[in-house]
Amino acid sequence: MKEFVFVLKRRDLLEASGPFRGFRPLDPADLEESFLGRIRRCGFFLERDRAERDPDFKQIIPYTLVLSRDRIFAFRRLEGQAEARLRRKSSIGIGGHIEVVDAGPDPVRSGCRREIAEELAVGGPVDPEPVGVLNDEENEVGAVHFGVVHRLRVDAGSVRVREEDRISGDFVGLADLRERARRGEDFETWSCLLLDALDGLVDAGAVAGRHPAGGELHA
Repeated sequence: MKEFVFVLKRRDLLEASGPFRGFRPLDPADLEESFLGRIRRCGFFLERDRAERDPDFKQIIPYTLVLSRDRIFAFRRLEGQAEARLRRKSSIGIGGHIEVVDAGPDPVRSGCRREIAEELAVGGPVDPEPVGVLNDEENEVGAVHFGVVHRLRVDAGSVRVREEDRISGDFVGLADLRERARRGEDFETWSCLLLDALDGLVDAGAVAGRHPAGGELHA
């Protein structure tokens, strides 16, 4: 059975910004004007086999940072991870393709919420906010993907990994994460790019909202 993923033609996606590398934080109005509106208007589903091989298209990837106060939920992909190129890698974001099931007026948000629900059990409401975009043209994988970065604030005790045979995870301070990267821990490329740009997103004074007990987001 063929798999389809949500894409934009490269020229349509990067028309306003031009090619760039790294994380670009944007306020809601600029993000909507430069990227999100364009993604909704011009995006379509393409067979994944072609999308992975053809740099004329960019696959749109919602990529969510899960924050509790000044700490970030950090993941480690285990041997049970289905995607071989992610095994044994560390990450600070939940990301995945937008699938046909996410089709609708806002496929980026739908895909974002579905990916969170598949990876984590989160007590209470889940309302990720888009905060910027992420791009990397310097390797074959990055050349065909484009990240829409989201931030999700939670209480630390309200989050657990669903599939513990595939992923382990816990909340870690930004300084500790950067030290782990400096010592050579194998972080995914997008995570490495974000680690250098997170000071504006991780607010030491932020307090996650209290969620009602017992509520979980389910796929």
